[in-house]
Amino acid sequence: MTPVKKELHPRNPHRGQYDFKKLIISCPQLAKFVEPNKYGKESIDFANPFAVKTLNKAILKFFYNITWDIPEHYLCPPIPGRADYIHHVADLLCIFNKGVIPLGKEVKVLDIGVGANCIYPLIGHQSYGWSFVATDIDPIAIKCAEEIVKQNNLDDTIEIRLQKSSLNIFQGMIETEERYDISMCNPPFHSSSDEAKSAATRKNKNLGIKTKALNFGGKSNELWCPGGEVAFITQMIKESVHIHCKWFTALVSKSSSLPSLFKELDKIKPTQVKTLEMGQGQKISRIIAWTFLS
Repeated sequence: MTPVKKELHPRNPHRGQYDFKKLIISCPQLAKFVEPNKYGKESIDFANPFAVKTLNKAILKFFYNITWDIPEHYLCPPIPGRADYIHHVADLLCIFNKGVIPLGKEVKVLDIGVGANCIYPLIGHQSYGWSFVATDIDPIAIKCAEEIVKQNNLDDTIEIRLQKSSLNIFQGMIETEERYDISMCNPPFHSSSDEAKSAATRKNKNLGIKTKALNFGGKSNELWCPGGEVAFITQMIKESVHIHCKWFTALVSKSSSLPSLFKELDKIKPTQVKTLEMGQGQKISRIIAWTFLS
């Protein structure tokens, strides 16, 4: 019996172990990175960023029929965890839809900080048929995301927008008449470059990886910003009062960030605030969500 990653969402298709034979059929380039690990099971070297990116290519092709690539040094997201966020978001949307997950392109999702990888719109659309508006401040990331969308013929359901102001999040991106069902965000977690590197070193040590490199990559604006995730999400909270959206959500990496964020939410008086825990391996993260609807 294949072991199941019970910490992942029940609808997450990545709860089982990777079937490398099937993945290699979807992406033959993966074959050169697959070898037995110390337990004698097929795996890849997760300290090798090229192996990790190729694994992502195979997963996206096999599970979602997506052709995908990103430039070197840009964030290469762990697919199972990103898919988990999508499925938890789907559960939130049930609350204002009589307990049923809404499907189709009429469901409008806003992705803040889409990055070059465009991962949330790709998984969200392929899983539930939703349409996305995705924003970022990096012109190169925007161009890459647009190329992925175009290559997969998703132009009519995924729109990529450049945020020209580093001080704003929703402001300047959303037209007055636009309405969204939910917003998503994977914010820059760290407050400085040094903090991001220290976190990577600790993570690699826990995984038994000797390299100091970021195996999942990431440009500076993807990994850190002044004030870290608290400052970034606080700005989201302040701007959310002006946006027509049923649910606002953001990933929160550190549990220590929650008290400050709850204080900021108290100031804007949402009708509901939820914290949803997610787990992947040894890592625990959470989604913070708020709404102004009753």
